[in-house]
Amino acid sequence: MVRPIGVRRSRRCGACRGRVAEATWTAAPGLAPAEPSWRQRGALWCLSPRPGSLRGLIEFIGGSYLAATPQVSYRRLLEALSALGWQIHAWSYVPGFDHQLQANEAWRLFRQERQRWLESHSMDVSRQCRPTAGLEAGASRGAGPAVLRLGHSLGCKLHLLAPDAGRGCDGLAALAFNNFSAERSVPLLAEVGQQFGFRSEFSPSPAETLRLVSGQYRQPRNLLVRFDRDGLDQSGRLLAALRQRSEDASQLLELPGDHLTPASAGLRRRLLGEWADDPSRQRQVDGLARRIEAWWERSP
Repeated sequence: MVRPIGVRRSRRCGACRGRVAEATWTAAPGLAPAEPSWRQRGALWCLSPRPGSLRGLIEFIGGSYLAATPQVSYRRLLEALSALGWQIHAWSYVPGFDHQLQANEAWRLFRQERQRWLESHSMDVSRQCRPTAGLEAGASRGAGPAVLRLGHSLGCKLHLLAPDAGRGCDGLAALAFNNFSAERSVPLLAEVGQQFGFRSEFSPSPAETLRLVSGQYRQPRNLLVRFDRDGLDQSGRLLAALRQRSEDASQLLELPGDHLTPASAGLRRRLLGEWADDPSRQRQVDGLARRIEAWWERSP
């Protein structure tokens, strides 16, 4: 398990109703700057870009049980995006069956932390923001820097179920969208259900999720990323639901990789040294970060 090199301080945070801890982690090689400082605020892990480089804010939700420690499981990708100028807020959670409840909770925590961040860094944010298409979109809403929602696997679904229907952000990047049933996601459920005569399902169900997307989701700017060796991806179904809406601007991008391509922590390098690392993994993650950035710059 990766441990922080040092915890500098811990104090009460009124906004998140919990302890606020600051921890420093050794950076993975690649786009990430040296020694980025992850800070924990309740259930969120936050990472700031270098001074003067701010592009906007990314609110990230990971997939399945990788999401319990996003600052570790998705370290390379999130640090690469931070190196490109993004403030990172990543939610730590353990998946349950009520996905709508968890989507509401994530949205509430992100909104609280966004407001706290804007209030505590208002002068820095206004000075650092660089003129990009995304920042102009955020400024037009009068909400400060642009906000990009980023999800992996189940995290995509939770962003799509946000109670603001996507209105509170300037776009969504959905990596390896997955919308399986509970029995497909947790095979033991099907076996136990047959034995005891019951059936469990996520709320909302896969079919209901797609109906909600086509009927209620309001964000037109969506990037769906599918990896060519991913047998779990359901981006095609999501794209079909999104395109049922008027004025949809969703795009599908296919890249080399598998379902776990976005999840890379560089643990072998950290524990064993550079000789044990696979440099192609870092290049793949850096390439993904740049493709997200390129879409963001080009999208209307």
